This record gives sequence, C-alpha cells and structure tokens, in this order.
Amino acid sequence: MIDAALSNVTGYIEGLVDDYHRDAAYPIPAYRITVDGKDIAQLISPRLMNLELTDNRGIEADQLSITLSDHDGLLTIPPKGAVIRLWLGWSDTGLVDKGSYTVDEIEHSGAPDMLDIRARSADLRKGFKTKRERSWSNTTLGVVLGDIALGNGLTATIADALAGLPILQLDQANESDANLISRIGEEFDAVVTVKAGCLVCLPAGGGKTVGGADLPHITLTRAEGDQHRYLQADRDSYDGVRAYFYDVNSAKKQEAIAGGGDYLKDLRHTYSDRQSALRATRAEFNRLQRGSATLSYTLARGRPDLIPELTYTLQGVKPEIDAIIWYGGNVLHSLNADNGYTVDLMLESKLPEDRVEDLAEENRGDFTGLIAHYRDRKTGKEKAVTAGDQSRPRRLRWLYATEKSAKRAIDREWRRMQTETQ
Repeated sequence: MIDAALSNVTGYIEGLVDDYHRDAAYPIPAYRITVDGKDIAQLISPRLMNLELTDNRGIEADQLSITLSDHDGLLTIPPKGAVIRLWLGWSDTGLVDKGSYTVDEIEHSGAPDMLDIRARSADLRKGFKTKRERSWSNTTLGVVLGDIALGNGLTATIADALAGLPILQLDQANESDANLISRIGEEFDAVVTVKAGCLVCLPAGGGKTVGGADLPHITLTRAEGDQHRYLQADRDSYDGVRAYFYDVNSAKKQEAIAGGGDYLKDLRHTYSDRQSALRATRAEFNRLQRGSATLSYTLARGRPDLIPELTYTLQGVKPEIDAIIWYGGNVLHSLNADNGYTVDLMLESKLPEDRVEDLAEENRGDFTGLIAHYRDRKTGKEKAVTAGDQSRPRRLRWLYATEKSAKRAIDREWRRMQTETQ
C-alpha cells in the first residue's frame, strides 16, 4: 500500500514536471480576467471565442471586446457599468496588467448564440463629453491642462518641454473637454490622453516618458512577423502648411508658413496671433512628415508589453523598411482559437527630435547642403551625418536606423541635388 501511495505521489510530481517542460517548450497564451474583482478566467475559458484589446494613442478611449459562446443558454448577461480588468501573456513568461475597462455595450445574438461584451477605459466615460464655456488668457499649456484635469478629478502629468509653452488666448465655446484637449494636441503636436487616472501630455513622436526618459526601443525581425503592409504615398505630399492670422496692429490678414514651396496645405482655422498660427502650421507639417510612410505589422506571437508611443527598428523585411526608425501608434491585442495570441501594430515613420524650428520656414531651393539623423545603436541617442555646406542645410525627413542607412540616403540625395543644379 505504501509503495502504491509513493508511486501515485511520484507519478503526480512527474506529471507536474512534464507539464512544466511542455509549457516551456510549447508556450501557450495565458490571460486573467476579473469582473468587479471576481476572477472569472476559468469560468469563461471553455466559452471564449474572441478577445480583442485596442490600446489607442491619444484621447480616444481604449476598448476591450470579449465574445463568448452561449450555446447552452447558461450565460448571464453582465450589467452595464461592471469593471473588467485584464491581464495578458504567455505560460512561460507570465502576465502583464493591461488595465481596467467599464462595460458600456452588451449584445446577445444567435444562432449560434453568442454574447458580445464591449468595455472602454473608465476614465473617458464621464465629464469629458460635457460641453463647457470658458477661456484662458496669457497663460501656459501646463496651466490649461491642469485646469482641465482638476475639473475631471484627474492628475495632470505634463512633459517639461510642453508645460511652459505660452498660450495668449484659448477659448472653449460650447465644446467638450475631450474635443478641447484633442484640439490642443493637434496645435502643439502633442499626445494628450487619459491613462490610469492621469491626464498625460507628451510630445508626439518622441518615444519618451513624460519625465523625458527614453521609452523602450523595440527591435522586430521578419521571423516575428506574420503579416505586414508598407505604404509610402506622395499623392498628398504637401510642400508645406499655411495658416492665417490677424496682426494685432492692423486688420490685415497675415499668413504663417511651415515648410515652403508651391503645394501648401491651408488650415481652416484663422488664428488670433502669429505665434499660435505658426505653432499650428509646424505641428501639422510634422504630422504630414510622419505620415509620409506607414507600416502595419502583425506579430505571430503577441507581446503584451507593447503599448503606443514606443519606437521600433525592423530587420529582414525590406531595405526601405529596415532603413528607418518607426513610431508606434495604436496596438491591437487579439486572442482567439484560430490564431492564438497576436498583436497588430500601426507604425509611422519617426522624425528626428533635433528639429530646428527655423528649418520649417526655409524656402525650398536655397539649400547649400544636407543633414540626416540616425539612432546610435549603442547609446540610443540621435547623431547626424552631413553633405555639402552646412550654412543652410536641408534636413532629410526621417530618423534613420543606422549611420550606414543615413549615409546612403544622404549620398543619394546629394547626387540628385547636384544633378538638378547643373
């Protein structure tokens, strides 16, 4: 009897060891879900048909969608307002907390019977949609965002590079706070969002935390990717951006231009001063430059640590894709029986951080040289390579992944410039 008992115990331990080795050799997707603090992962696991989490950049609320099979009719429809918390990961690496979401849509359909639960970031469900009337004069961006955060019970966390920027006049006329901070983000070329009880504002395309520290830089290889789609389009390639404003000393309408050339994009809004108009044109010009090349990339094995605002280097895809640094936008985490756990990334070309503002107003055709920036692999810092006279250089638009790719791009462009001047 003792031998039989020992045999059972030994067999149980060996089974655990086998399970451990199997999980290590063949990692499987793992998740944890709680509803109002109650763990329901084991209850819904046999019914889970699809789970999607969209982590959005900017003010748009993050969204969690869960589809469950109700083939036996035993599922209870959860109440609206329930708080769902999600963790995602793998059996061999553990789970990553992906935040809390408040249920605001429930749909039951059939046959076959299914229950769809949709939840969004709780922070954006309340006062942000209420329209308000107020204004600010002779203040800073930090003060404005601090007032908005205070009115919504949030903590303002603003990057030092943005907090002190002056605002001569800002009016909120029958406008919601959500729309206002979206407008502020566009004018200042900033990412303004709400995460975990904080109103966060940081420079767009920076790949940095609010405190100025570098966010993790991610390197992805072709082997990690399942699908990709690269697009570089010139059909909407503007030479610059123009906005109009009124000079305080006259009633004559003036113009502010970022970029230059003949093909200008005109902003609809007329500004009250030159500073605001020029800031808006530069912000829009930067957005156009970043959007000149886009890349969607699907990871065959999802990574729960990926979030918006990270920067990426691609390896082994195509030379044009591998040559530049990419800036991360929305991230879609998907978990289902057909594809397992995958992640879809929306990326756009990253601009150099060291952008001299006066360059945005230079007139095309008067350049004496070229300058290109690249990311140093060892330090993560940006460095430059040049060609020609640097008294009036033209800056290549993208941040390159290596010194070699930056040098290759600048040599190619320098030869083209010399051919045009002959």
